[in-house]
Amino acid sequence: MTTPELGAESWPVSELEEEPRGPVGKAFRLSAADSLSLGNALSGFLAVCVLAWSAISNLQQFGGKFEPDPRFFGTAVVLLLIGATCDLFDGLVARRFRASAMGAELDNLADVISFGFAPAFMVVIWAGFSGRLPLWLVLCAAASVLLAGVVRLARFACVKTKSGDFMGLPIPMGAMTVVSIVLLFQPNYVTIAGIFGVAWLMVSRIEYPKPKGNVAAVVLAWMLINVACLSIWASGLAGGDQLITVGAVMQIAIVAAIPLRVLVFKWERRRARRSEHAG
Repeated sequence: MTTPELGAESWPVSELEEEPRGPVGKAFRLSAADSLSLGNALSGFLAVCVLAWSAISNLQQFGGKFEPDPRFFGTAVVLLLIGATCDLFDGLVARRFRASAMGAELDNLADVISFGFAPAFMVVIWAGFSGRLPLWLVLCAAASVLLAGVVRLARFACVKTKSGDFMGLPIPMGAMTVVSIVLLFQPNYVTIAGIFGVAWLMVSRIEYPKPKGNVAAVVLAWMLINVACLSIWASGLAGGDQLITVGAVMQIAIVAAIPLRVLVFKWERRRARRSEHAG
C-alpha cells in the first residue's frame, strides 16, 4: 500500500478540502452605517492624537513642566462629539438602509476607541501630570473608565432588557460625563471619585431610556449645541467660559438625575404595592 493511499484512508476528502463557512463575500462589504462607525473610530483616534500632541509640545516648550492647554482639550472634545453623532446616526442608517454582516462588531470596536480609550487617556493627561494626585490613583480611574466601557459594550451585545432601554449608562453618555468633569474641575480626590462613579454607572443595572423619535432629535440637538459651545470656548470668544460651564454642569446633572428618578420610581412602586396588600 502506498503512502498516498494511506493518507486517503486516514483522512476523508471532505475534511482535507474544507471551505470557509458563512457569507464571506458579504462580510467584506461596507454599508453606509459602517462608514459612520469608521468615522466614529477615526474621531476617537484623532482626539487621542490631539491630546498626545498637546502633552508633548507643552513638555518641550516649558522644559518638563506640563500645563494642559484648554484649546487642545476643546478640540479633542469636539472630535468626540463628532464621534458620538456618528454613533447616533449609524443605527438609524442601518435600520433605514441595508446593514452589513459586521456592522454590530464595527460599532462596538469604534465605541471602545472613541468612548472608552479616548476619555480614559484624557483623564491621564488631565490629572496624571498635575502633581495633585498619586499617579497610580489616576491610572486606576482612567482604567476604570476603559474597562467599564468594554464591559458595558459586551453586556449590551448579550443582554436585552424587557423595556428595550439601556441597562447601565450608555458608553457615549459616560464618556461625555467624564469629559465634563475634566473640563469643569481641577483634579482632586473628589473629582477622581466622580470618575469612578461614572464607571460604576456604566456597569450598573440602572436602566437609561433609549433615544427614540423625538428624544433622538433632542439628543442630536444637544450634541450640536455642545459642539457650538465648545467651539466658542476653544476660540477664546466672549462668554465661552460661561457656556462650557453651563453645558458641563447640565451633562453631569442629567446623568445624576436619571438614577435618582429611577430609584424614586421604584420606591413609589413598592409603596403602592404595599398599600394594595395592606388594603
